[in-house]
Amino acid sequence: MNDSSKKTALVVSAHSADFVWRAGGAIALHALQGYAMHIVCLSFGERGESAKLWRKGEMTEEKVKAARREEALAAAEILGASVEFFDIGDYPMRADKDTLFRLADVMRRVQPEFVLSHSLKDPYNYDHPLAIHLTQEARIIAQAEGYKPGEKIVAAPPVYSFEPHQPEQCEWCPDVLLDITEVWDRKYAAIQCMAGQEHLWEYYTRVALQRGVQAKRNVGITSSKNIVYAEGYQSIFPRVTENLA
Repeated sequence: MNDSSKKTALVVSAHSADFVWRAGGAIALHALQGYAMHIVCLSFGERGESAKLWRKGEMTEEKVKAARREEALAAAEILGASVEFFDIGDYPMRADKDTLFRLADVMRRVQPEFVLSHSLKDPYNYDHPLAIHLTQEARIIAQAEGYKPGEKIVAAPPVYSFEPHQPEQCEWCPDVLLDITEVWDRKYAAIQCMAGQEHLWEYYTRVALQRGVQAKRNVGITSSKNIVYAEGYQSIFPRVTENLA
């Protein structure tokens, strides 16, 4: 999927809705800026995050997966991203060596400028830390000259953890606030694709508004920049720079 003339970025989502709630603004904003945004959904969230679908009755895992796939595809299209599904299951999610290599191959193919995934800790959902640890290890493998010698290796793209549902319990603290006001309408349209989790639509609207207030405060309340909606991110690695402005 990588057009070598475009900058790229990769989002690794544990379940098929996580990328929408937590990084939909970043995806839409960078797509608008000309980035080729690619999403990997490790699972469909068919067991743990599809309660509304299961309550309909006469439901099977395959039917739930199909519904979640269509929701994620529709959301990714609105956000301007491509998406692929690993379908490694959830509750529990488990990743073997083949899955790790598969993700490393995606990184080699995409050559991302940056990578987004989950928080390092989440006592409410063990799939989320698994996703970020898998992402970090795949990044290391994709950087290794000895893995599939002759292929172009990945450099050192910065990795950011997007906001978990309960950040305090996850020991997650944002050090980046991304202004997504310009693309909020797209993010909310993508959120509305997630029919199986309608109870989260307004919750993540409130999160975006709260982060927007914080972002506005951090650029100075007298700034003419009109920030209403924002997303929070936590850097995994130090930023290397020649300028602290």
